[in-house]
Amino acid sequence: MAKKSLLTDELLQRCAERAAGYDRDNKFFAEDFQELKAAGYLNGPAPTEFGGGGLTLAESCAEQTRLAYHAPATALAINMHLYWVGVAADLWRWGDKSLEWMFKECIDGEVFAAGHSERGNDLPVFLSTTTAKKVDGGYRFSGHKMFGSLSPVWTRFGFHGMDSDAEGGPQIIHAFMPRETAGYTIKETWDVLGMRATKSDDTILDDVFVEDKYIAHTVPAGQGDPFVLAVFAWALLGFASVYCGVAQRAVDLVLPTVKNKTSLAVTRSMAYHPEVQHAVGQMVLANESIRPYVERTCADWTNGVDHGAVWPSKIVATKYHAVETCWKVVDTAMDISGGNGMFRGNELERLFRDARCGRFHPATNNLTHEIVAKTALGIDLGEQPRWG
Repeated sequence: MAKKSLLTDELLQRCAERAAGYDRDNKFFAEDFQELKAAGYLNGPAPTEFGGGGLTLAESCAEQTRLAYHAPATALAINMHLYWVGVAADLWRWGDKSLEWMFKECIDGEVFAAGHSERGNDLPVFLSTTTAKKVDGGYRFSGHKMFGSLSPVWTRFGFHGMDSDAEGGPQIIHAFMPRETAGYTIKETWDVLGMRATKSDDTILDDVFVEDKYIAHTVPAGQGDPFVLAVFAWALLGFASVYCGVAQRAVDLVLPTVKNKTSLAVTRSMAYHPEVQHAVGQMVLANESIRPYVERTCADWTNGVDHGAVWPSKIVATKYHAVETCWKVVDTAMDISGGNGMFRGNELERLFRDARCGRFHPATNNLTHEIVAKTALGIDLGEQPRWG
C-alpha cells in the first residue's frame, strides 16, 4: 500500500503563493519551512520504527518533485536536510546503525544542513580545503564553507574536513556541528540569480570543536564507500527531482498562453503557427524524458539493484540529464512566451533563473563527464590525469 503523502494540496498551494514574494525579497522561506516541519515532512525519510515517515529514496524524490512544482527554492533547500536523514536511514536498513542518532535527533526536531561546497574544490565530499585536527574528545576544524544551506534554521551543520596528519594517510572527516558551537560565523552572502529563498549563506569555521559523538564518518581522502555513495544518491537524485518539477511547471505555464496568443499575421491563435508547434513539440519531448529517467534511477537505488562500480556514473548522469534538460525546457518555454516571460513578476521569469542554478549544484559539468567517461573506459575514478 502506498504511503499517504504529507504534502496536502492546500499546503502546496500556500507554498506556491509565497514563492514569488520570497524570491522578490530575497527572503528565507520561513512560513513554508514551519508548515512543512509541522506536517512531519522533515521526518519523511526516517524509519517508521522511530516515528518517521519511512520514505524510501524513490518515495522522497517523488514528493520533492511535487513540492518543487509549486515552490522550487523551498524544495531545494529542504533537500539538504532530507538527504542527511535519508543517508542515515539507508545505512540503518543495510545493517549499519552508526548514524541511528541522526534520525533520532531529526524526530526530536533537529534540522540538518549541508556544508560541502568550498572555493577551489571541485571534488566535494572526496577532498576538502577545510582542515581537521584530531584532539582529545573530537576534532577541531577551520575552513570556509560556501552555499551553506538552511542558514537561518539549521541546528546541525553537516560538513567535512581533511585530516592530513591522520595515521595511514589523509582522511576525510564528516561531522555535524551543533548550532550552539563556539567559533563559527555565518556570513550573509546570499543575493543571487535564482533559488533565492534557500538563504544559503557562507559559514566560516575558526578552530571549531566537534566532539566525537558528532563525528559521523571517516574515509580515506579521494575514496568512496557506502556512506559517500549514499550521500551522492540522496543529494544528487534529490536535485534531479527538484528540476523535474521545475520543467513540468514551465510546460504547464506556457501551453495555455500559446492557445490564447494572437498575431496580426495569422488568422487563428499562435497555437496553429508551424514554428510555434515545432517549439512546443521540442519542449514537450524534452520534458517527457526527465521524469522516467529520474524515477528509474531512484527505483534502482531503492530496490537494491546491483550496479556495482557503475553507481556513481548513473547517479551523476541522472542529475546532469535532469538539470540540462530542465534548462532546455524552460529556455524554450521562454521563447514560446514571446517576451511576456521577461517581466519581473512573471512566474516563468523566476523559473528561468531557478533552472539556471541547477548547473551550479554538484556534481559539476566537468566532474560529471569525468566520472561517466572513466567509468565507461574502466579507469579508476581516483586516477589522476597525466599529460606530456
